[in-house]
Amino acid sequence: MIEIHAVTIDAHDPYALASWWSQATGLPLHEDDQPGDEMAMLRTKQDPYLLFIRVPEGKTVKNRLHLDVNGTDGRTRDQEVEWLSGLGAKIFEDHRNADGTGWVTMLDPEGNEFCVCRSKAEKGLPE
Repeated sequence: MIEIHAVTIDAHDPYALASWWSQATGLPLHEDDQPGDEMAMLRTKQDPYLLFIRVPEGKTVKNRLHLDVNGTDGRTRDQEVEWLSGLGAKIFEDHRNADGTGWVTMLDPEGNEFCVCRSKAEKGLPE
């Protein structure tokens, strides 16, 4: 049996991209991370953590792995999409349905896809 230790995300500028995700998620950057470092880490509430590492090439194709996120503290999917857009994310594909179901695929500042799903509150689940 194995344990997932980290989800690693390739980046042109790991510190800048980790800083963006830190702002979006509220997860802190590791205290040793500095601009220009080859990697930067966000500690999640439990493992796995998010690790951003420098790679020489840019993103050229669709991600094979992506994050699904949802709002907390009663915020809706649509409120999160608006807020993340204000942080610099871009809507890539809109999969929202008239009945309120669905998700929105967005791009982070380096073009990595992630999906914004309905919050637990929108699904009638306890937070």
